[in-house]
Order: sequence, then C-alpha cells, then structure tokens
Amino acid sequence: MNTCPFFGKCGGCRFDFTAADYRDKKMAALHGVGPTDDAIWVAPGDRRRVDFCFAGGEFGMFAAGSKDIVPVRTCPNAAPQINAILPKLAAMPWVGAGAALVTLCENGIDVAITSNVPYCSAEFKRAADTVDAIRITWNGRVIKQTATPIIKFGDVAVEYPTGAFLQPGRPGEDAIRRMVADAATGARHVADLFCGLGNFTHALHADGFDITGPHCRRDLFKNPVTPGMLKQYDCVVMDPPRAGADAQSKILAKSDVKRIIYVSCNPATFARDAETLKRGGYKIIRLVPVDQFVGSTHWEIFSVFEK
Repeated sequence: MNTCPFFGKCGGCRFDFTAADYRDKKMAALHGVGPTDDAIWVAPGDRRRVDFCFAGGEFGMFAAGSKDIVPVRTCPNAAPQINAILPKLAAMPWVGAGAALVTLCENGIDVAITSNVPYCSAEFKRAADTVDAIRITWNGRVIKQTATPIIKFGDVAVEYPTGAFLQPGRPGEDAIRRMVADAATGARHVADLFCGLGNFTHALHADGFDITGPHCRRDLFKNPVTPGMLKQYDCVVMDPPRAGADAQSKILAKSDVKRIIYVSCNPATFARDAETLKRGGYKIIRLVPVDQFVGSTHWEIFSVFEK
C-alpha cells in the first residue's frame, strides 16, 4: 500500500518509494551507465528543497503529464520543516502562474518564487509576513527577509543565494562529499569544476571554477579550463548540471591529469562524457550510484577515472 496519498496523482515522483520493488525499478533507470558498485540508498522524508507550482490561485504540484495542479499540503518526501509551512504557504493569495522553490537552510526556510507576473501584490507581501520563512523572493526581488540564509558543507558555512543549486538532501550530499574527499587523497593540487557554492571545494582546498559561488567565475560550457591551466593539477573534480561536461571532457581527454572524479546527475550525459574520457586513455576504477533524488528517475553518479 502506498503511504503517499499523492503518488500516481502528482508528478513529483515517478516511482513509489514505499513499494517493495522500488529499488529494482530505480536501478533500471541506470541503463547505459555500465557496471556499478553497490548503490547508496537515501531514506525518504529528508528532502531539503522542493519545487512547488501555482496557477489560477491553486498551489501544489503539477499532475503527472499535465499542467493541472494537485493541492499538496504535506509531502512524505520533504523535510518536516518544509511540511510545517506548506499550509500557510498554500493559503497565500497567489496570482499568475509560476514556481516556488522551497529550501531548508541551516537557519530557516528560503522561498524563491518565479512568476509570469513581474511584481507581487501588496496583499501578497502582507501575507508573506505571516509565513515562517527567513526570506521570500519574487522574481529575484526580496519581499521578506529576516536573516541571511546559510548553508553548511561539512563545517563550512556559506551564504545561500536565492534559487542557487543545492543537492536535494544532506545525507546523500554528505556521502558524496566523503567519497570525493577519499578519492582525492594524496592529490597535491585539485581543480573543482562546476563547483557551485563549494560542496567539494572547501573539503579539498581546491581551486573552484563556476559561474556562481565565491570562487573563480568561469562559464565552463563556453570557456572550459584550458590544457595549459590543467598542467598544474593532478586531480580534477567535476559536478556539472544535467547537460554534462562535453567541452571540458574533450579537453581533459587530451590532458595528463592523473585522476578525474566525476559526479553526474544525468546517466545519459555521463555515459557520453565517460566515452570521451575513455577514448583519451582514462579507465573507470570506481562507479557508485546514489539515490539522491528519491522517487524520481534521476540518480547522482559518483565515479573515478585514472590515466
């Protein structure tokens, strides 16, 4: 029996994570990746960022395969702190259509709203003051803030920019960071590509490159790290978005970097980039899938390549 009353109605989950065959079905979504080590499974009910939607005054999640909205007032996959504010959030005077990204930070809830309506109403601003969130933004503009949202990566605290990428849950994020740090043991100089806010950068004392975050600003899709720059690194970490790292992988394949640690959230683009690296002489020595996106078809894939 499903414990989630919305499974099969809302489009939030593809698989019933309470079902006996959940792991078998989820593993089938890894087709094309190749042989893997034992998967790391993350328990449901601890997701710290959840995308909700609104339209026609309704708030919830899109129904599977449609733009109809299923009212969701508690999500079994979400952290308790997010569920605690959902009723008040859903009752706000929503206008237009858009999305609300709700993120549990170290010091409270952040709500990032994107809407086809440029500005929110005065009524909505008044309602925002009654929601137990430390920051609420509307199309990037702050409409309520009582504190600066903070995220921690291990013991390192960083400010959280509204709408910035985060792993959906802390347990899976911590497991991946530990594997990355272990795989980088012995490296003298590490480059962290697509580093975001620095989940791996701080732990590895690495040089971080990305278009966001407190590190070197560099668009690695248009301007990948060059062969000359790579000569100073004996280890490279990559954690790109779903589009993968096509341009950067082609350059890495021609480099002399001894070890590449690749964390991917898309089996298809990972398989493409892995083939590029293999053609350049790299071999996969470890491949671990992590069920970071519980209930969905998505995986985080941790891998280590060596030349």
